[in-house]
Amino acid sequence: MGRMSPRQKMINLMYIVLTAMLALNVSSDVLNGFSQVEDGLSRSNRTITARNMALYADLQEFNKENPEKGKVWLDKATEVRANTDELYNFIDSLKVAIVKMSDGEDGDVHNIVNQDNLDAASELMLGAVGGKGELLRVKIDQYRRYITSFIDDAEKRKNLEVALSTSPFKGENKKWEETMFENMPTIAAVTLLSKLQNDVRYAEGEVLNQLLTNVDLGDLRVNVVDAFVVPDSRIVMRGTKYSARILMGAVDTTARPVVYINGQKLSNDRGLYEVGTGKAGNYDYSGWIEVLGRDGSLTKREFKSSYTVIDPLATVSATMMNVLYAGINNPISIAVPGVPEGSITATMTNGSLTKSGSGTWIAHPTRVGDECVISVTADMNGQKVNVGGTTFRVRKLPDPMPYIAYKDDKGVANRYKGGKGFSKAILLNARGVDAAIDDDILNIEYKVLSFETVFFDSMGNAIPEVSNGSNFSERQLTAIRRLSRGKRFYISRVKATGPDGIQRDLAPMEVIIN
Repeated sequence: MGRMSPRQKMINLMYIVLTAMLALNVSSDVLNGFSQVEDGLSRSNRTITARNMALYADLQEFNKENPEKGKVWLDKATEVRANTDELYNFIDSLKVAIVKMSDGEDGDVHNIVNQDNLDAASELMLGAVGGKGELLRVKIDQYRRYITSFIDDAEKRKNLEVALSTSPFKGENKKWEETMFENMPTIAAVTLLSKLQNDVRYAEGEVLNQLLTNVDLGDLRVNVVDAFVVPDSRIVMRGTKYSARILMGAVDTTARPVVYINGQKLSNDRGLYEVGTGKAGNYDYSGWIEVLGRDGSLTKREFKSSYTVIDPLATVSATMMNVLYAGINNPISIAVPGVPEGSITATMTNGSLTKSGSGTWIAHPTRVGDECVISVTADMNGQKVNVGGTTFRVRKLPDPMPYIAYKDDKGVANRYKGGKGFSKAILLNARGVDAAIDDDILNIEYKVLSFETVFFDSMGNAIPEVSNGSNFSERQLTAIRRLSRGKRFYISRVKATGPDGIQRDLAPMEVIIN
């Protein structure tokens, strides 16, 4: 094909422009159709709005009659109404803005002149300056998530999600706002926005209906009604109160029943029955409960129950022995059945008592030979009740045993207490002499102050050597080095003090060189 002349190029370009203009032209019949749909949607919106106002008025009326039940649902309805109005009014402002952009500042949504204007909606909703379409999509998404959270029925919730969907149209690689408002005539854009308003009001109505249904669900409809006794506990301690609630099964809590116990009417309208407990034993009681029905009829149900009063009982025990030892910390376990740990306090004579953990206390007696008494008090419903006590004898700690601490060839710590063969090499590596009570009941270390070693020469003469505190002295170590296999020496005059501060002279120990 040859090159076209400039004139032919200009004719072809004009043809293309004219073809595009024809393609963009919207017939008056289509515009009139949009106008009729817009009128119908406006009427529908007014009808739905009136219905929603009636539902809201019903919730207000119920709240006025029964605020205890109605307030929570009215508060939710007020919140839904506010959120719906905010989105509805925002959409309305977009309609007004599009029409004014199309017809000028005097433009009227109800009387659009330039219905076929293809620029106004695109410029406001998609333009770089306007860009209201994206904001509208975000607001609809937020409202959809919010409003569907109130709907229990899965099918209704799905319908609302579809009605308020902003997903891109199937098969189109465009954003929701682009498919809705790109090259859209003014009347069509306004109609689409009215449709959105219609969907928003419809969603509001569904939720208000759900809230009104929830109010009715609060009024339980039952065909079996009975009386029940709900005690705080069937077993109580003497000196405390027995408490129980007398209830009608499935009765509305706002309709207060009348309760009679052993022929006497309760003085409160909460069904709370309280009676003192003077002595231990089993106690029965009975009565009836009356409640006025919705139709004015009186419903009466009888009941009976019982409770047991027990004497105060506390469990106090020494966790490692049956006596307490003076001068040391003795673990004590204290518990009161049915009473929380935090409500228990305890005191002790002849010493101090402090809490150390869950149910565990530390008793520290002072005077040997005197008894100490641990008394327990429990806080029961605000009353301080003495729930018992236990008497312990206080003894002096037994004497500890001296020993030589060492490690075997495997590095395991051991204690040599004499009377059998002991390696000279290990002995020379030992520090000195220690002392402790380690009888599987007590495990108490003592501090060795001094000791003597007694060696024998070839004539059988005793040669004593004095220690360096709790350590072997150099003279003692020298004497040990001279000993041959099978020889022996004695560790005597061991002086030690324990946690009670008493200095003790310990039994001697025989060491045999192996």
